[in-house]
Amino acid sequence: MTLSFKATRDSRVENSSTLWDCKSTRRIPMMKSTPGSVLFRWVLQKIRFDRDLKWRTGVEIVPIQSTSSNGFRITAPALEEAFQLAQACNLKVKGLLVTNPSNPLGTTLSRKELDLLVNFINKKGIHLISDEIYAGTVFGPAKFVSIMEVLQKKILANTGIRNRVHMVYSLSKDMGLPGFRVGAIYSNDQSVVSAATKMSSFGLVSSQTQCLLSAMLSDKKFTKKYVAENKKRLKSRHAMLVRGLKMAGISCLESNSGLFCWMDARHLLRSQTLEAEMELWKKIRDVVRLNISPGSSCHCVEPGWFRVCFANMSEETLNLAIQRLKTSVDTISFGKDSNGFSHKSTENLITKYSVSKWAFPLSRYNER
Repeated sequence: MTLSFKATRDSRVENSSTLWDCKSTRRIPMMKSTPGSVLFRWVLQKIRFDRDLKWRTGVEIVPIQSTSSNGFRITAPALEEAFQLAQACNLKVKGLLVTNPSNPLGTTLSRKELDLLVNFINKKGIHLISDEIYAGTVFGPAKFVSIMEVLQKKILANTGIRNRVHMVYSLSKDMGLPGFRVGAIYSNDQSVVSAATKMSSFGLVSSQTQCLLSAMLSDKKFTKKYVAENKKRLKSRHAMLVRGLKMAGISCLESNSGLFCWMDARHLLRSQTLEAEMELWKKIRDVVRLNISPGSSCHCVEPGWFRVCFANMSEETLNLAIQRLKTSVDTISFGKDSNGFSHKSTENLITKYSVSKWAFPLSRYNER
């Protein structure tokens, strides 16, 4: 756990449970909710949360809206609005879920926002689940603050709220080990830890994996150097993408963490609608041949935002992707046919970046 957050004085091994498959976030709703219950969720969340949280648990999700007007930050009015909406629908709210750092925004929650969340769940008597899987990817300038650090405030030391705040983590992102499928829950509620421990028996971490991870994580010199180098490379790659997009006339939300950028392509839409966003996404996917995620897949209500990943490819491949986008911006914006494209421009674009020209660098990189 020391890789993801600054250990607090009362952090205890007995308050954690190691789980298989990294889907720690769905375990707590399964323990604390019944079908038909409601979880609040900061609306800009990773794409798979709907599937992970709803399919097996039967809970409903009420989004907490945030907009670009304040940098997609969480506000007290937005929290209260979501709560009132759930009550108006006769739904029983059980908890609030956030990701910190955020996927897809690539931003960290400020201490002010974390205090706001803790005060809100304290007032409403509900649970708070903080998914901190990207904690070790923060490259600055703002520092990462774990929800467990916020709970160290003296006024919360002996209150029941400590048993209603839970943190989940995984080695998938910080250590680059998604294939190991190892995650963990940290909670002061022993009933949660006990239930999670029992559930973990259905997906145990293999002895070989445990042995390897134990040896690796016990090497503090290696882990410290690894995480530091990872942050350095993420910062460099992030700057490279932002700089390249800026040269193409595209800006990004200012971010300080994660493996992705929140790209603002609203000016490329033919109209400010979700239909126009999907049309643009299909053009980028089918003609420009880039795989990015439309904001609507992350429940963003403002059309034209896209999540662009930059850490899962070589620098050469990222340069190629940026160049493709630069070349296609004018074509996307001022196309001539019914789909918004100049046939000649589209043909030139595909010819210039044929499959063989970009697949070779990828295969060569994978062989290293």
